Amino acid sequence: MKITYIGHSGFLAELPEAVLLFDYYQGTIPAFPEEKPLFVFVSHKHADHFRHSIFRLAEGRKDVTFLLSKDCRMSENFRIRKGIPREAWEQIRYLGAGEIWESHDDVFLKAETLKSTDEGVAWMVTVGGTALYHAGDLNWWTWPGEETEEEYRDMTARFQMEMAKLSGRHFDAAFVPLDPRQGERYDWGLNAFLEKADASYVFPMHCWEDYGVIGRYLDTPEGQKNRERIVRIERPGQEFDIREKESET
Repeated sequence: MKITYIGHSGFLAELPEAVLLFDYYQGTIPAFPEEKPLFVFVSHKHADHFRHSIFRLAEGRKDVTFLLSKDCRMSENFRIRKGIPREAWEQIRYLGAGEIWESHDDVFLKAETLKSTDEGVAWMVTVGGTALYHAGDLNWWTWPGEETEEEYRDMTARFQMEMAKLSGRHFDAAFVPLDPRQGERYDWGLNAFLEKADASYVFPMHCWEDYGVIGRYLDTPEGQKNRERIVRIERPGQEFDIREKESET
């Protein structure tokens, strides 16, 4: 499996069976084999996770499927105004939290969703023997000095409820927020994910181009403990060849 970091929360994963594109909104989408089916995932409608230009990927090919969170739902009039191709429109599938979608065409793909603590969904995707997790904006979004105790308890409860659903799951690669804007709490969500799920490789994302936050995390006790699985991203367009690891669970 080859994974390319495009920018922010955007990644392209090339698997033996298919190509998966997650939360693209800016940067260069790398070239990938045209003969492989393409699945495009959008976790929610925020502008830093969703660009309508993704639908141009359907031009001239039929093996593209767009899996969008339900908060991205668009009308036919909107499609026309934005110039979204008809062939792309017919390949859109909308999923809400707690739903499952399966493809039984040339490639079997199973997509499961969790409820985000912000907008939309997180993705759990299985293709062949490979499992991936993309959090979208599912994170422990707490802000020191900027929230009430009630808001903190509500966020914490909703986040922990979704993390509990990951208990015992193994992912070959996981894309998880590590947002420096959260101050001293920047790594709470990542650590909580690693406490519940087993992941061979973890790609920090949503770093707002502050890649130094990854090194900062690796210097913490939790970062030291998970050093072998944390992928150190340094720039957009960076490619990573991912090899299988045995599950630690």
